Amino acid sequence: MSDNAEYDAFFALHHGLPRQGPGSGDTTRRLLSLAGPLPPHPRVLDLGCGPGRSALLLAEEAGTGGGADVTAVDLHEPFLAELRRAADARGLAGSVRTVRADMAALPYADGSFDLVWAESSAYSIGFDRALRSWRRLLSPGGTLVVTECGWTADEPSAEARAFWDRHYALRTTAENTAAAVAAGYHVLGTYPQPESDWDEYYGPLGERADAADPAAPGMAEALAATRAEIAMRREHGTEYGCTGFVLRPADPRWRTRPETDADVAAVRAVNAAAFGTEAEAELVDRLRQDPSAWLPGLSYVAEGPDGTVAAYALITRCRVGGVPAAALAPVAVAPAYQRQGAGQAVVRAVLDAARLSGERLVLVLGHPEYYPRFGFVPASRYGIRPSFDVPDGAMMALDLDGCGKVPVGTIHYPAAFGV
Repeated sequence: MSDNAEYDAFFALHHGLPRQGPGSGDTTRRLLSLAGPLPPHPRVLDLGCGPGRSALLLAEEAGTGGGADVTAVDLHEPFLAELRRAADARGLAGSVRTVRADMAALPYADGSFDLVWAESSAYSIGFDRALRSWRRLLSPGGTLVVTECGWTADEPSAEARAFWDRHYALRTTAENTAAAVAAGYHVLGTYPQPESDWDEYYGPLGERADAADPAAPGMAEALAATRAEIAMRREHGTEYGCTGFVLRPADPRWRTRPETDADVAAVRAVNAAAFGTEAEAELVDRLRQDPSAWLPGLSYVAEGPDGTVAAYALITRCRVGGVPAAALAPVAVAPAYQRQGAGQAVVRAVLDAARLSGERLVLVLGHPEYYPRFGFVPASRYGIRPSFDVPDGAMMALDLDGCGKVPVGTIHYPAAFGV
């Protein structure tokens, strides 16, 4: 049997199916919401677009202007032809451009796109290589959205490991998050895809497999591989899943890092100068002395061009309904560096560090027009409330792993806060 016969049989099974991997319109919209505000008509690159469900949705809904200019890339021309027909039928022919190209060797200049999108496709070149290769394509402030399959069980079974080791080496979401941060990205959000996303893929594919002619050239092999994949999901689906990662390259103007002992005096000075009072500086001093509140590695600085401390952000332990959570406070920027991005850089860095250390929920009491850019929403949406009176929009929460499974109840801050 020739490789071409098996290749042709594989794609014969997949032609005309709505999806070529786990996904849904709801998941695309959820990931798009995590990307934050986009230009009115963003330039979007959809990599490994397949028949183009995501490309069509992005063309209609991405951007504050109500749609995007989408360049949809795939190596399989019949998928691109399907997408062109669908775009024509929906009046989107002028918004969707199809390109047959290899996602590992893209013919685009640096900074060409505001949003690079890859649902169920990065595996073809590997997650780490995708992060390295595609970063250059993003415009300043641009966002990369990529989904990746990974382990969800602490101890996957031997059967699941053997299956995936033959096809694609899986890591955990935490390991992929760490890889993204190490590659120079901030994590704007993650989203574990629901089981219904797998049903949208495997349901139609299973029906197609049942109707296929196993005597066609290469089809017996393609059917065996497809049925083994579907059976693995049915029998071991609790052990692995797909997660969406919404990533933005770190601002190169600001070097962010955990504070050191040598930074303590400078951190105190930045807090005092930023707030015009010693109160926040003294709060940090008190928190340093409280081992039940202080979280090593979650006191962060951003350096100015001369290496001095330009901005500061701190995350300490709090509790919600008796369950450990984390509190972001204070955030301070030296007056000389305010409104230049230093504050955003240090907040994103300390939130990344919190993700990597295993925190799941971060709370902040702050300006309701500033913190939503980091993904914070009113804490009341989760059934979380402070023990004191504040405007609802000012008490905010961030679900770091996007699962929605956060503690509920009253927030209890460390004694240093005096509330």
